[in-house]
Amino acid sequence: MHKPPPDALNLFGESPPEPGADFPLAARIRPRSLEEFVGQEHLVGLGKPLRHAIEQDGLRSAIFYGPAGCGKSTLAMIIAAHTKARFESFSAVTSGVADVRRVVAEATSRRRETGQRTILFVDEIHRFNKAQQDAFLPHVENGTIVLLGATTENPFFGINSPLISRSRVFTFEPLGPEHIRTIVERTLADQERGLGSQRVVLSAQAMEHLVGAVEGDARAALNTLELVAAMAAPSPEGERGVDLPLLEAAMQQRAVRYDRAGDQHYDVISAFIKSMRGSDPDAALHYLARMIKAGEDPRFIARRLVIHAAEDVGMADPMALLVATAAAHAVEYVGLPEARIPLAEATIYIATAPKSNSSVTAIDRATADLEQVGAPPVPTHLRDASYPGAARLGHGEGYRYPHSYPGHWVDQVYLPQGIPSQPYYEPSESGLERTIAARLQSLRARRDGPGRAGPRHG
Repeated sequence: MHKPPPDALNLFGESPPEPGADFPLAARIRPRSLEEFVGQEHLVGLGKPLRHAIEQDGLRSAIFYGPAGCGKSTLAMIIAAHTKARFESFSAVTSGVADVRRVVAEATSRRRETGQRTILFVDEIHRFNKAQQDAFLPHVENGTIVLLGATTENPFFGINSPLISRSRVFTFEPLGPEHIRTIVERTLADQERGLGSQRVVLSAQAMEHLVGAVEGDARAALNTLELVAAMAAPSPEGERGVDLPLLEAAMQQRAVRYDRAGDQHYDVISAFIKSMRGSDPDAALHYLARMIKAGEDPRFIARRLVIHAAEDVGMADPMALLVATAAAHAVEYVGLPEARIPLAEATIYIATAPKSNSSVTAIDRATADLEQVGAPPVPTHLRDASYPGAARLGHGEGYRYPHSYPGHWVDQVYLPQGIPSQPYYEPSESGLERTIAARLQSLRARRDGPGRAGPRHG
């Protein structure tokens, strides 16, 4: 078993707990190597720069930014176990400038006498005020300490710019359901540090509820697992069975009946879409909350919002597509639980927007005609005339530049010969399309009237 150097400190200010010690399960089962670490593959996967820096013991000042329970402190502990540097740690909640000065003085002396580096890990670093953060600057600048900070707050708002500029920010993502499941299963099987000796067995429903309810927080999952294991009475065979009602009681949170791979997945998303299409924001929000609570992938929800904004709101209010796309970006940028807010905003906007399916009808009509008549040649006057020799082929000849005409419009043919002349796009009388319909009616009347100008077909 790998153990850290004798002088390496962890977040508790002492050596990591040995199996069987009176420490919480989340502390006992904490990974001790990169091989045991779960999640954050974009940071510590094979070949990634942060993993390389840790393995080569060449870490420079860095900020670990991400939600609670995603592995920031755990990765710091792994660094402590593998570095040859002196590893010091304290929490910004309980420490102050005096602690910083002490650590810096000791680091300066150590570097001068032995050449050993000092890595200082500061948990909740955003809680330090400006003066406390400034105390690090000269010592980070001259290399006396390698600062390693962890924060759940956006460091570009909570940490001074000079300190940020001297550090690399690594963004940690919330753990996915598959990560939480791996951690729970590993803990249940671990005879030495986990619950293997207690023979705790979770039912499939209990596992699904636990994995989805903790929202990517491994610490919350392990704390719940420890509590429910103590509550479960052993059977005559010695197993501690944990079913869904027992887990609900331990979490004080009822499970949302939702099968992400079965009927509930399709039924609820169908009801969500139909509620927005039917302009009922309250019903749509109900189904949105059910999906989020049950652990549905927020990216899936965001994709459906984008599709629905184009398909069922469309040109009646084109802003709906922008709002939905912004919500999808917010899901990637901030993650859950905060991303539930832009998802709700997009849901409300789409549900209350005027509706039109003219865009999907138009592209379906165009596609149907294309399948029927094929793809005729592009009219000659519309072909690309920018390359040498195009003029000799007649490309672009007779093209009329709309901006050279009154109203920035001129009558000329754009469809290839042989394509049916029926309108593909027929605006509704809903929302913005009332204005679009009036303009199109005017343009089509001018186009179809007497005295047409411009070439008919290329």
